[in-house]
Amino acid sequence: MSTTTAPFAEVASSNATLRAFLHGLPGVDRVGADARAAMLGTRSIKTTAKAQAIDLAISMVDLTTLEGADTPGKVRAMCAKAVHPDPTDPSVPRVAAVCVYPDLVATAVRALDGSGVKVASVATAFPSGRSSLDVKVTDTALAVAAGAAEIDMVIDRGAFLSGDYLKVFEEITVVKAACGGAGVARGEQGAHLKVILETGELATYDNVRRASWLAMLAGADFIKTSTGKVQPAATLPVTLIMLEAVRDFRLRTGRVIGVKPAGGIRTTKDAIKYLVLVNETAGADWLTPDLFRLGASTLLNDLLMQRQKMATGRYAGPDYFTLD
Repeated sequence: MSTTTAPFAEVASSNATLRAFLHGLPGVDRVGADARAAMLGTRSIKTTAKAQAIDLAISMVDLTTLEGADTPGKVRAMCAKAVHPDPTDPSVPRVAAVCVYPDLVATAVRALDGSGVKVASVATAFPSGRSSLDVKVTDTALAVAAGAAEIDMVIDRGAFLSGDYLKVFEEITVVKAACGGAGVARGEQGAHLKVILETGELATYDNVRRASWLAMLAGADFIKTSTGKVQPAATLPVTLIMLEAVRDFRLRTGRVIGVKPAGGIRTTKDAIKYLVLVNETAGADWLTPDLFRLGASTLLNDLLMQRQKMATGRYAGPDYFTLD
């Protein structure tokens, strides 16, 4: 375990100690969390601040395609859009990353070479996580070897919900090691690890808080709400709980962990609600693509439409922009 988590060195010594720690975390006031998230969601941001928020949101998007029908051509087209979201307006910022399946990582790496847009890959038998640890590690290692800078792994929700916290912890630590590939031995950082909690299957807010801490203790660089394949996906109250977790984790360990809500974020209004939530919960330090991402496949076009409306006073039709 990293020396930055030294205060918790004994927590993962057994399933019993992990259980005691996780179940000792403060319980979540569900009514309070729902009410605070709803209140923050009503904040009004206008004019210059709204324009800045739109550009910030664009820069935080993980443009994603995770379908069985994905092709190299589709990935190349998405990468072109990631670098130049609106080819008619070079002032539009590029997105944070493009996320694809492992077999398409090399295609994305070639298409994004030198652009500054990162390549992310799902792994560990995404989206179910139902496979052996050997397969999960191989899945991760292949994506890293192909050039992925970020890995989005899924936790074993069955193990978590049955109380086998140590299994979940150990899988995350092993996958985190695989993210380093051969480069760690040479002092290189390796790929960042985003741990997907699949909050829609965790049933309670207390479980969301516990899963967030478990992932961070095991070495996650980001904690992520959802695969986008399960409903409900990202919600404001769940993201609030995860933001509180990363804030408290930094206070106790000094480690700064990112947060990524994913799934169901479709409009500019939605995106701005999340930015307000970040600022008011974790703080302005998290208002950067290095620490906050928006996982979405349809959000970008709405952000571009709203941006053009603010610049020109009129909406472009939805068919003005390429489909993601």
